[in-house]
Amino acid sequence: MPTLKELAKRPERLTPGHRLCAGCGAPIAVRLILAAADKPVVVANATGCLEVSTTIFPYTAWNIPWIHSAFENAAATIAGVESMYRAKRKRGEIDEEIYFVAFGGDGGTYDIGLQALSGALERGHRFLYVCYNNEAYMNTGIQRSSATPLGAWTTTSPVGRVLPGKTQWRKNLTEIVAAHGIPYVAQSVASNWRDLVNKAEKAFHTNGPSFINVLASCNRGWRHDPADTLKIMQLAVDCCIWPLYEVENGVYRLTYKPKEKKPVEEWLKAQGRFRHLLAPENRHVVEAFQRYVDEEWERLLKKCGEA
Repeated sequence: MPTLKELAKRPERLTPGHRLCAGCGAPIAVRLILAAADKPVVVANATGCLEVSTTIFPYTAWNIPWIHSAFENAAATIAGVESMYRAKRKRGEIDEEIYFVAFGGDGGTYDIGLQALSGALERGHRFLYVCYNNEAYMNTGIQRSSATPLGAWTTTSPVGRVLPGKTQWRKNLTEIVAAHGIPYVAQSVASNWRDLVNKAEKAFHTNGPSFINVLASCNRGWRHDPADTLKIMQLAVDCCIWPLYEVENGVYRLTYKPKEKKPVEEWLKAQGRFRHLLAPENRHVVEAFQRYVDEEWERLLKKCGEA
């Protein structure tokens, strides 16, 4: 893995001047991932916050070839580009190695784009798919997605006398992707730069499909101070709500183990979208949240040979 000094000398592929919110986790993740690429990169970007805020006509913050796709087909788009590249390389029209990346939010990945993603993974295209997961449809006004956690307030999982926020747990997309049997799958977070860059570098060097699910907070939807972005994301990791691990050719490996596993309540207390869960009548939701996290954590430790 390159040193921090070497990474800093690499060209900025997502440049300053975009209109993503101050404190948004997505551009932090994207810059770190693209910094890990030691070859030219082509990006396909599903509709979402990242796309609308970086390409306001007639401007662009992308310093590389970039394609906008609809919510549902970023994986299909980048698969098509990668196929064209292989054909041209076979004919001798291109002789350099190029990396192909698709970025999609959780709405465009967990929900709307899952079919295209599954198909591209199954066909074995050599590309990296990155889900920048902010746990809701943030660019259209904070609606729930299947990545939204239990008990979270969104505009379509309201809080009141009837409901204590979302009543379902999130879909485990990282495991669904791993079930495709592709060479490299990982889960990371924008607050741990070394973990994310290391995984992105492995993904770029993978001969086949690779996938990284990156937790990237949205302070507008999560209801926290923009200055606390990295702190909130790291809390998710230290509470074991968002474990950092990878699956390389079917072998699970934990890449970060908290010295002290913190209670999920610390993460919930830090965000306005969970404020209602601190009321006594919603205590049962917090307890269910903790039980689920504990069970998932123990299951992952066993898969990684840590328990």
